[in-house]
Amino acid sequence: MAGLLLLFLGGLLEVCSGVSANRGGYPTFTDEIPFKITWPGAEFTLPASGALYSEDDFVIMTTTEKEKYKCLLPSLSAGDEDEDKDYSGPSPRALLEPLFKQSSCSYRIESYWTYEVCHGKHIRQYHEEKETGQKISVQEYFLGNMAQGSPSVPTKNIEGQLTPYYPLEMGNGTPCVLKQNQPRSTSVLYVCHPEAKHEILSIAEVTTCEYEVVVLTPLLCAHPKYRFKSSPVNNIFCQALSGSPLRPQRLTQLDREQEEQLKPPFSAASDGVGWWKYEFCYGKHVHQYHEDKEQGKNIVVVGSWNIEEHLEWAKKNVARSYQLKDDGVQKVKLVSHFYGHGDMCDLTGKPRQVIVKLKCKESDSPHAVTVYMLEPQTCQYILGVESPVICRILDTADEHGLLSVSN
Repeated sequence: MAGLLLLFLGGLLEVCSGVSANRGGYPTFTDEIPFKITWPGAEFTLPASGALYSEDDFVIMTTTEKEKYKCLLPSLSAGDEDEDKDYSGPSPRALLEPLFKQSSCSYRIESYWTYEVCHGKHIRQYHEEKETGQKISVQEYFLGNMAQGSPSVPTKNIEGQLTPYYPLEMGNGTPCVLKQNQPRSTSVLYVCHPEAKHEILSIAEVTTCEYEVVVLTPLLCAHPKYRFKSSPVNNIFCQALSGSPLRPQRLTQLDREQEEQLKPPFSAASDGVGWWKYEFCYGKHVHQYHEDKEQGKNIVVVGSWNIEEHLEWAKKNVARSYQLKDDGVQKVKLVSHFYGHGDMCDLTGKPRQVIVKLKCKESDSPHAVTVYMLEPQTCQYILGVESPVICRILDTADEHGLLSVSN
């Protein structure tokens, strides 16, 4: 793949030299093949297994501080394409037919919108609000109706794993004003997951009024073409040239900054939706507040941390969720913490309480934080906190979901 372009660390590298070598016929630009840059010392031998390396296949990379590195690149080969050649079972559409026939719908609640996927029938995006007199006002859009499948087996990088899926195209949705009243449309990507219950993994607006929904289902797992494909991480080995440090100075500095971010208390704040804003201090409290120029800051305590109460809650609920990686290793995907003893709720006569869900979110900025608040039941909340800071500490979680964060 001539002219390979390596981009990482937000502009750390200034120069990337071109190389020759055909890497298995893959497209020049793809996010389906994961790479990892490592910085070995002078005494280094290439691995005997896995991806192949050649001493002639390298780039010279120069940082903005004029540090120079020789980076050896792996030669990639396509995976085994014959694993499903003997399959003679039902088609993917036939495997999903029970889901389409039983009028089943899946839901996903976001910070403002709720999404309803009625499989093979329609996709609806809506928001409900109570108006004066308890009248419910509904704002809704249909993102797609009807359905048409595809005979191909495309793949997509979903949560870092090369994943085959069965696409279902749904069109004829609510007209889109931004596209001359063309109907909204959605691609529904059905993905094999043995333990799933047809839940919605993600929803995204990939371009104006065109959407993509990923649905996890066990029904496709009977077809070998739709099982997870292996996506091994390919190492790029960068060795320092004469006069350069083992690792770039700015990279070392970035690591120190991230380590500082891991020191408790970890906190996050959200601008919220509408009147309220939210504040989360790890291991302390969750606050809901409104700032007014005349009356000052009005704070409602949604929940307070008590480790004994959390441990009792964790005995009856899932506090630690896993994701199976392509190498067979389980990685912690999400931890949930119980914060109770909030301010008294007038509607229920009970203290407010909240489940805080901490999830890894990959981002170019180590300080990026996404915070959202849901209220599935009156005065019982779910607070979602997603950040790169969380990625590096999730695997320290014990069976109760408690994190081990050093001081």
